[in-house]
Amino acid sequence: MSKPHKLSLKSIVAASVRTDSDIVGFPAPPIIPAIKQGTLKERAKQLSVYLEPPVYDQLRDLAYTERTKIHQLMLEAVDLLFKHRGALAIRQLTAQKGKPDGVS
Repeated sequence: MSKPHKLSLKSIVAASVRTDSDIVGFPAPPIIPAIKQGTLKERAKQLSVYLEPPVYDQLRDLAYTERTKIHQLMLEAVDLLFKHRGALAIRQLTAQKGKPDGVS
């Protein structure tokens, strides 16, 4: 009795490759790219803020006490600054996302 033929990876791959003429059935649906909003990190601009240690500690303590994140408190502070200066609120600015820069 002779030894069975050893299969190579190349022969296995070649045997498993099908052409369009081998496949009978429905055509594949067209690929429609999804519109991505992206993550906040992908959409937003980063801003560094240097705080003295006691200021940072107090901000961190507030975030802990209110069970929120420092980021949320910083956004609240920016929103209050905008309001104090008579500028648009963050919510209004983000609602205008579809408009070109500088257009009100």
